[in-house]
Amino acid sequence: MGRAGVLGAVALSLLAVPARAATGTPEAPATAARQAATTAATTARQAAAAARQAAAAPRGSAAAALPAPNTASLAAVLRSVVAQGAPGALARIDDHGRTHRVTRGVADRVTGRAISTRDRFRIGSVTKTFTTVVLLQLVDEHRLALDAPVNRYLPGLLPDDRITVRHLLSHRSGLYDYSDDMFAASVSGFEAVRKKVFTYRQLVALSLRKPRTNAPGAAYSYSNTNFVVAGLLVEKLTGQPVRTAYRNRIVKPLKLTDTFYVHPDTAIPGRHTRGYLTPDRAGAPLVDATAQTVSWAQSAGAVISSARDLDVFYGALLKGRLLSAARLADMERFTKVNGTTAYGLGLRRRDLSCGVSVYGHTGAVQGYYTYAFGTKDGGRTLTAMANTSNNAKVLNTLAGALESAFCGK
Repeated sequence: MGRAGVLGAVALSLLAVPARAATGTPEAPATAARQAATTAATTARQAAAAARQAAAAPRGSAAAALPAPNTASLAAVLRSVVAQGAPGALARIDDHGRTHRVTRGVADRVTGRAISTRDRFRIGSVTKTFTTVVLLQLVDEHRLALDAPVNRYLPGLLPDDRITVRHLLSHRSGLYDYSDDMFAASVSGFEAVRKKVFTYRQLVALSLRKPRTNAPGAAYSYSNTNFVVAGLLVEKLTGQPVRTAYRNRIVKPLKLTDTFYVHPDTAIPGRHTRGYLTPDRAGAPLVDATAQTVSWAQSAGAVISSARDLDVFYGALLKGRLLSAARLADMERFTKVNGTTAYGLGLRRRDLSCGVSVYGHTGAVQGYYTYAFGTKDGGRTLTAMANTSNNAKVLNTLAGALESAFCGK
């Protein structure tokens, strides 16, 4: 499942957090040509989505065959998560217009406020899907080629011209994950970067100090470095910060009200759940990790959102509302990771015990674990979150929310 035990708090191979840096890139206005290209691509995506929805009857009947969500079992999963050390846990299921909400525990250990599915939280590596959507939209707009070398767009950045954009988004570049060293110890590593602001290139440089893990395209190897480079690509090709790209291309079109990219600010705006980092030493007190720049992760994991917004996001993505059919197919071209998971382009597939496969991403950032997944047709989505990290028992138990939501177990 990940790397060292501490990476349960940070960059797991099943639940990892992204990394991006303070670039200070100005929000340059788009040229008329770019605006026209973006508008045309958006129109094409909308038309394609409408066509897919018109032909969705077979998918609808398949979705109806899913077992009903088991909210009693889901509540038991969340109770176990709290018993294993998470102050609180929440889950929201959106199922063809019906919503189920389940919570246990507290959002704030000091005030004792109960956790709520309305709370905002740090989503960690779920950010990677947001970043991938932006880049694939640029592919749809003919501004980026998936199989082109990264160095075509960012000359001299990487030491190997064979590393392509597709290699980045599928974790097959071979670029070493700098966060493995950064968080060799959970609390001291976190405190060293909690308020620090990196640039993308500083993070890439940390990776390039180490040998690559494999030749480009040879094997899957999860690395936050890939999505740091992806953030650089977004900013280079759009002439805007990733914040602006997320807002204009995903947040506004989907009317997401709880989704923000505030880096390098340290606060979560509005009503939110506080996050608690579990120290490596047994019995040591939890560390309130809520306030942090997440600059070590950035376009790999610094987005803030809510259960409602993530359900809407993955539902829209899987229904084809954000990408063309060809790009969504690229995203869903999976490489097997282990017996239950596979990875596409910024998207995980999880194969459940009842034979159902679900699609989404996992996220871990100091203080928060997240699972956000949906059915193939996007008709049923689940977001589950526990407000702790670096706790393997909590992480593994929270995965049971998928079985409750999609298998009725």
